[in-house]
Amino acid sequence: MTESSLPVFSAESGLLPLLPLRDVVVYPHLVIPLFVGRAKSVKALEIASENNKQILLVAQKSPNNDDPDATDLYEVGTIATVLQMLKLPDGTVKVLVEGIRRARVIEFVETEECFAARAEDVEDAADPDNESQALMRTVFTQFDQYVKLNKKIPPEILTSLATIDDAGRLADTITAHLTLKLEEKQKILEMFSVVERLEHLLNLLEAEIDILQVEKRIRGRVKRQMEKSQREYYLNEQVKAIQKELGEQDENADIEELEKRIKDARMPKEALVKANSELKKLKLMSPMSAEASVVRNYIETLVSLPWKKKTKISKDLGAAEDILDADHYGLDKVKERIIEYLAVQQRVDKLKAPILCLVGPPGVGKTSLGQSIAKAVNRKFVRMALGGVRDESEIRGHRRTYIGSMPGKVLQSMTKVGVKNPLFLLDEV
Repeated sequence: MTESSLPVFSAESGLLPLLPLRDVVVYPHLVIPLFVGRAKSVKALEIASENNKQILLVAQKSPNNDDPDATDLYEVGTIATVLQMLKLPDGTVKVLVEGIRRARVIEFVETEECFAARAEDVEDAADPDNESQALMRTVFTQFDQYVKLNKKIPPEILTSLATIDDAGRLADTITAHLTLKLEEKQKILEMFSVVERLEHLLNLLEAEIDILQVEKRIRGRVKRQMEKSQREYYLNEQVKAIQKELGEQDENADIEELEKRIKDARMPKEALVKANSELKKLKLMSPMSAEASVVRNYIETLVSLPWKKKTKISKDLGAAEDILDADHYGLDKVKERIIEYLAVQQRVDKLKAPILCLVGPPGVGKTSLGQSIAKAVNRKFVRMALGGVRDESEIRGHRRTYIGSMPGKVLQSMTKVGVKNPLFLLDEV
């Protein structure tokens, strides 16, 4: 690159103001708007407007370079005419240019005010033979298919393309409407052979059409899935309407209520997975089936259990001793054993407590002593009378497969008191 402070821009000198472009390649015979903000670029436009309105448009290799030099610019560009120029309030310039012909840069000239270059015109190397005509028709047909697949391009462009007889101009116009990388656009600009340009364009169109067809199949598959979902929703709404007419609309409300209660029950992970699995089965069952009733009762039992709620244990041994003395006269050894038990529990918090066994004839205060212990430690009191119980299933619960199966007395009692740490008294053993 040579430097000159006062270059002479004229047709005789062959020197033209140069406008570096970012991410844009302008082809001959195309009109395109550009937004220009760099001071040297604005000055180049002003010089072009003052002379013969011609300017050389050359793409930058890297769009991130704000001050490109000769090595940052491609050697082939387009000589264009400045049709219109408008200065915007923010200092940038909006310019409308029309490409005229390809040009190869002979020499870059950088001045203090703008870029400039000497360039020579490059003519299209083509003869209107049968091969180029056949390629034109094939490219036009492929582009027609491309437009049908790509909704971003208006179909009206095909009407204007049909009037173009020049093979090179047709190739450039179609290329301008394709979504290509800068390097690919520049590569086509540097193809001076029209036949080579058309063949390369044909390959690009076929590749793009293949991609668009795959995208179309994907969109079609997604659309069918959405239509299936919408159809299922519509049918479900119809079923709800029919159930409402038949008076069965409460069933869905019950399932929604169960679903809400499962979320609010604060179950551990294993119980939550089981509850959701049973609820899923319940949704698929007929409300009138016997199995649905069994599953519903099972879920009701799960959500009714106090999974997280518990009472705060009192560890005041003095208060416990006072409560035992107030409720029962005498029984000093029994009270002493109970206080020892509570003291050990207080010292070793994670110790699995042994079961206290109260033995004596009827009426000596075994049951009431259990109530006093519960009161002393601030636990809920549960009395389970086991007199006459012959089947252990009444305690631990029945299998779900049995008709009329119910949870055992332990779970029933915990559900009744509403906490997970009550004091159990197994009476009449």
